[in-house]
Amino acid sequence: MSKKSLFVFCFFYSLFSLLLFCHGTDRITPGHSIKDGETLVSDNKIFELGFFSPENSSSRYVGIRYHKIQGQAVIWVANRDKPISDTKGVFTFGEDGNLTVTDGNNISLWWSNSSVPSKDVVLFIENGGNLKISSSDNRTIHWESFKHPTDTFLPNMRVLVSSGEQKVFTSWKSASDPSPGNFSMGVDSSGALQLVMWKDSRRWWRSGYWDEHIFQGVPNMTAVANFKFGFKYFSEGPNSYFMYTPSNISELVRFHLQWDGIEKQLRWNESENKWDLLLEQPANDCEFYNFCGDFGICTESANPKCTCMEGFAPKNKEQWNQKDWSDGCVRKAELQCQGNKSTAEEDDFKELRCGKLPDFAVVHPAVSLEDCEKRCLSNCSCNAYAVVENIGCMIWIRDLIDMQNFGKAEHVLHLRLAHSEFDHKRLSTAEIALIVAAGIVFLAISVWLLWCLKRKLKASVLPAATSTSLMRKNGIQISDMSKSQEYSLEMSGPADLVIEGGPVNGPDLPLFNFNSVAAATNNFSEENKLGEGGFGHVYMGMLPGGEEIAVKRLSRISGQGLEEFKNEIIVIAKLQHRNLVRLLGCCIQGEEKMLLYEYMPNKSLDFFLFDPAKQALLDWNKRFNIIEGIARGLLYLHRDSRLRIIHRDLKASNILLDEEMNPKISDFGMARIFGGNQNELNTNRVVGTYGYMSPEYAMEGLFSVKSDVYSFGVLLLEIVSGRRNTSFRLTDYVSLIGYAWELWHEDKAIELIDPLIRDSCCTNEVLKCIHVGMLCVQDSAVHRPTMSSVILMLESHSPTLPLPRQPTYTSMRASIDTSEIYLEGQENQENSSNSNDLGFEHRPGQ
Repeated sequence: MSKKSLFVFCFFYSLFSLLLFCHGTDRITPGHSIKDGETLVSDNKIFELGFFSPENSSSRYVGIRYHKIQGQAVIWVANRDKPISDTKGVFTFGEDGNLTVTDGNNISLWWSNSSVPSKDVVLFIENGGNLKISSSDNRTIHWESFKHPTDTFLPNMRVLVSSGEQKVFTSWKSASDPSPGNFSMGVDSSGALQLVMWKDSRRWWRSGYWDEHIFQGVPNMTAVANFKFGFKYFSEGPNSYFMYTPSNISELVRFHLQWDGIEKQLRWNESENKWDLLLEQPANDCEFYNFCGDFGICTESANPKCTCMEGFAPKNKEQWNQKDWSDGCVRKAELQCQGNKSTAEEDDFKELRCGKLPDFAVVHPAVSLEDCEKRCLSNCSCNAYAVVENIGCMIWIRDLIDMQNFGKAEHVLHLRLAHSEFDHKRLSTAEIALIVAAGIVFLAISVWLLWCLKRKLKASVLPAATSTSLMRKNGIQISDMSKSQEYSLEMSGPADLVIEGGPVNGPDLPLFNFNSVAAATNNFSEENKLGEGGFGHVYMGMLPGGEEIAVKRLSRISGQGLEEFKNEIIVIAKLQHRNLVRLLGCCIQGEEKMLLYEYMPNKSLDFFLFDPAKQALLDWNKRFNIIEGIARGLLYLHRDSRLRIIHRDLKASNILLDEEMNPKISDFGMARIFGGNQNELNTNRVVGTYGYMSPEYAMEGLFSVKSDVYSFGVLLLEIVSGRRNTSFRLTDYVSLIGYAWELWHEDKAIELIDPLIRDSCCTNEVLKCIHVGMLCVQDSAVHRPTMSSVILMLESHSPTLPLPRQPTYTSMRASIDTSEIYLEGQENQENSSNSNDLGFEHRPGQ
């Protein structure tokens, strides 16, 4: 070969090699190098290996980052604590199989310690972002970056789980310095498996225990799991691993431990060219490790956030009152086994429900509740025990720390307390026998009296007996029934209600006889008919004194039945508030079931709000008055009434308007009564209306006061915009919530305001309402405000409002099996533009 030919060959070979690295290849063989400016790119063009400089820094590092994504987020760094000061660095795949990073002076700054016995190997970057040295047939892996991570956890990255604590990921020192920082994250398998974040050597955050499905200490973890993201823990040979696998492998997801100690789960949004935040920890004060100190419980939505467990008191009361809870709590009474000789009674256990169980549990194989209790009692250092499905018997022999409540309280902790902390009295066998005998005698007498009363009632007029029988059959007891069934407008008497065996005390509910109601409504004539809906027909009536009423008559073929009817009587009969519709009485005779309400001449909110011909009648002052009234009515239901009520079906058609356009919440057929210490319940029957149901309720059956807050947020946005939430189904935004967020995010929220009021309203006041609405419709119930906070924000002249998080569950229809949803009325009622919560559809001219 001539010198000229050799020169030409070398020139084109060098040019080809340069072009290859400039455009990126996915693999190199031993003896090759990557210089600053050249890249190794994965086959799917998602990841690249090469030199980079962090933001606001001129130092050079070798790392793996996203290839074409804006910002090119870095997921792995080689020489993270030894930067290169110029652009003469080289990344070399040596003949011995070692990877090295050298600077311009050929000084080694990092090496992989990956010597391999054969030269038949290749270095390449996988489509998932893993840099590998493997045999050419990919059967033997000699080294991989996934086993030496920095601050990012990627799908299909295996985390080896061995005994004790393992700090796997380490944060950067700052946003521009990738050297190891103050925060680390990994797994702790000393008890039940859990994720832990440390600040230096101190715990900073933990996930709670893994129960083979979720980390039970992460709020909304169940909702995320239902959204088809999955963690899994598995064994392979002698080793166990923890891994994360998204259901949609085409999505780009990463977990990033930031330099400031915040771990975020991010998903790339291709359409908006940005990373969407799915989860972050710690997300609030209660998620910081042991925020309330030993034996304290943290509840973010409560005020104060920290409380002592039952049987405990603040260790430093003065600091506690100043909201410095770090010292925690101490026992009020010493345990008997710890030296309390003043009593011969043994220690006992009290049930305590919580969302996040304490740290440092000792786990025993699955045993019965009784055996677990015996294990705890046999150890004087044991403070509590719990039996958790898929984990086993958990015992705490240290102080109980880092406990949290966040809505769902599905775990039962059995807290060990001194006998003096219990107010029950132990009865002797003789006392128990005496009580049982007395109860039998009392029951026999009661049965005899009831038999006598039944014989007398048979002599009464048949319709009255029929009405009473129906009520008793279905759990509602009626006393002082009318003895006359003449065609009159007199009431039969007060109704004394009992549901599920327990009386609901309060004002008596008048019971009207059927003939009275028929006379008041002109025998249920078509002229008096206001409309119809899922419940049945609604008629206008007038009592002899001239008072107008609305009569809600249950249809025999109604989708709603006796349970809803009974529930509405129980709930609303005990409520008195200017922003709740007033129930005047009921009528039950044979198969007839009716409710009598005060008449609302202006019908319901949707009658005006969504009708182009009537929208102009709702100026901004009226709309804001309606918003405030609804908020005050909900606050009364949630906090100020004797019964704690969750409405569960708040929507525009369930807001009635009186003659002065004051709002009144109606239709309590779906409502639920909470106990004094209940925060959340679960139901297998999801009821409500598309577009208004909160994500946790629609997808998991979990409901709380925050479910109503979500519905209120949707309703608030509808009032401001004059548009239905569901009117966006065939658009790119899917729902009003998605449209509102888009405008909010782009600082164009003013475009959401109804054009009819945009020029005449107080812009700052409307923008504040939109802000409050976006806070109310956040995916996580924990992040939504309470109604007391909502009213404070609405009525404050210059409130400082928190920033809302982007709602992602904006289309309930897309994620819910329609067979599990109970809609008010039939499906053809769903899009009815004028359906009212008293169950009727408005007719023109009425």
